[in-house]
Parts: sequence; C-alpha cells; structure tokens
Amino acid sequence: MDEKTLIARRVALEFRDGDLANLGIGLPTLVARHLPPGIDVFFQSENGIIGMQALPHEGVAWNDLTDAGGSPIGAVPGAAAFDSALSFGLIRGGHLDVTVLGGLQVDEQGQLANWMVPGKMVPGMGGAMDLVSGARRVIVAMTHTARGEPKIMKRCTLPLTSVRRVDLVVTDMAVIEPTADGLVLKETAPGITVRDVLAATEATLIVPPDVPVMPITA
Repeated sequence: MDEKTLIARRVALEFRDGDLANLGIGLPTLVARHLPPGIDVFFQSENGIIGMQALPHEGVAWNDLTDAGGSPIGAVPGAAAFDSALSFGLIRGGHLDVTVLGGLQVDEQGQLANWMVPGKMVPGMGGAMDLVSGARRVIVAMTHTARGEPKIMKRCTLPLTSVRRVDLVVTDMAVIEPTADGLVLKETAPGITVRDVLAATEATLIVPPDVPVMPITA
C-alpha cells in the first residue's frame, strides 16, 4: 500500500454518517474513495457545490463541474450548486462538520502551514484560511517528512494558515493529536515503531505507555 492510500484510509475512519465535509485538493481528495460501509458523507467544495463525488468513469467530465482545484467531479442525485458567497458563508459560519487539508508543516502548538510552497509562485491560500478557522473539526493529512526533513516542527518556518490548533494529524507514520499540553502520539502506522516516529519528528511528542497500531479501512 502506498503512503497516500494509507493516510486516506485512516482519515476516512474519522467521518461520521451524515457529516458535511470539505476535502482539500491533492491527497485529501483520496479520502472519499475509502469511506467505511454504511457511512454517507456530503462533500462540499468551496467553489460552490454540496454532493460532489468522483467521476463514475472516464469520458463523462464536464468543464463546468469541477472541484476547487479545477479537477472534474461528479455529483450525487440531489446535489446542490450555489455561489461563492453562500459557500463561504457555510464555511465561515461554522456549518462544516469536518475539513481535511494537506499540510506542509504542523508545529508543537498544532498550528498548520499549508499554503506557501518554498521557491514556487502561488496565487494565495485560497479557502484554506477560512476552512481551518471555520470548520468544527480540522484534520491534516500529509506525509511525515519531505525529502527526509521533518514536517512536524517545533515552530513552523512557513507562514501559518491559521492560529487555530488543528484537531488531528494523520501521516504515513503516525496519528498525532494536538492538545493544550502538546502533541500526543495516538497511533503508529503498520510496521512503524515509536522510535521511528520520534526520529522523524522535530517537535516534542507526548508518548503514552501504550501506542496502538493505526486501523485502516479495507
């Protein structure tokens, strides 16, 4: 199993039936493919849709129906389309149950940096600032390191997306919960030891006496 699939399967276990959820572009979009049986989630995109789904097959893409990253999507029966004002009203008004976002860095305070890529021109943070600030629950889905360098830092060196503490970080090595006391190591990935996680993490982790192996969807 590749690292992105592992992360997406573990994140999928965090959803509850009936959730209104937003998936960031990139890795987070994979989560929708791995929902457990019996769990129905209403996926929202900040460009103005509730009820998006993956395309059923190739050749049916429609240029006017895309996610926030411009990738073609499908829509479930009864899906709703609306303008950006209503879409961001839902986000800023606290109506989203959960958002899953990619991350470049997370620090010991649980703060996320995910919009400025070093050395690359970027158009701005898009809806990320609103999503981190407005969603009831924020899950970060990202690889644990980048080119061998830790992404879970003592302090973020990239600009923060929001000063809010995120609720959960799921990587290809571990599940980490940011708390008022610090970052708590909740689970390790299959085949990964606590020592492996500590060696790949710059931030200080609170390690309970028993750290289980993360469950993943089938």
